[in-house]
Amino acid sequence: MKKIFFIVFFMLYFSQFFSQEKMQSKETYSFKKGDFNGIGKWFLGREIAYVMGYEGINWLERSTREKEENTSKLIKNMKIKQTDIIADIGAGSGYHVFKMAELAKKGKIYAVDIQPEMLLAIEFNKKYEEHKNIELILGDEKTTNLPENKFDKILMVDVYHEFNYPKEILECVKKALKKNGQLFLIEYRLEDESIPIKKIHKMSEKQAVKELATVGFILKENIKNLPIQHCMIFTKE
Repeated sequence: MKKIFFIVFFMLYFSQFFSQEKMQSKETYSFKKGDFNGIGKWFLGREIAYVMGYEGINWLERSTREKEENTSKLIKNMKIKQTDIIADIGAGSGYHVFKMAELAKKGKIYAVDIQPEMLLAIEFNKKYEEHKNIELILGDEKTTNLPENKFDKILMVDVYHEFNYPKEILECVKKALKKNGQLFLIEYRLEDESIPIKKIHKMSEKQAVKELATVGFILKENIKNLPIQHCMIFTKE
């Protein structure tokens, strides 16, 4: 009899838990049809884009990327110190990870991705053996799995707009940053129609500020020296 009681109790408890979680999700997000490349889920008026799968890894490593995005300038914008502890959320193939690891030789770079195949690509890269200051972290849709109050800088390059749970990830990012830590949000500029990227994969500065404000981030600066992307630096209030 006791066994049946406990089974019923746990069924009711978890049913209520998932019901509450679903209600909270509905309060934060809305759902409706939108862009063909969107998932039909909206956050503060912006539709979330489909995640680019690991099958697109060659695009991340394309030979024209430096010329198109001036990734070297982005790294300079971050003013990386040798002792910096940095997380790259949505690290993909490690394109930026290896550049940062070279500069933060006495620090550490955490490469975070929700696709194990991406992390394997980093691990199998010969550069991974050269740098002993890279740690691979498997995250998921709602958490980065990063330790709290540890990071000097967190980088997100053209990935935030694909987060299925942007608010939850932003909350994790805020907790992970040190008091004076910086979040570098890099997104293709929605304000510029000439940029040959699908609209759903772009973001405006105004929209970014609105979304990040929900968890207490403020825009410190938008460095406007990249060819096609915003380089927005956010700090905690």
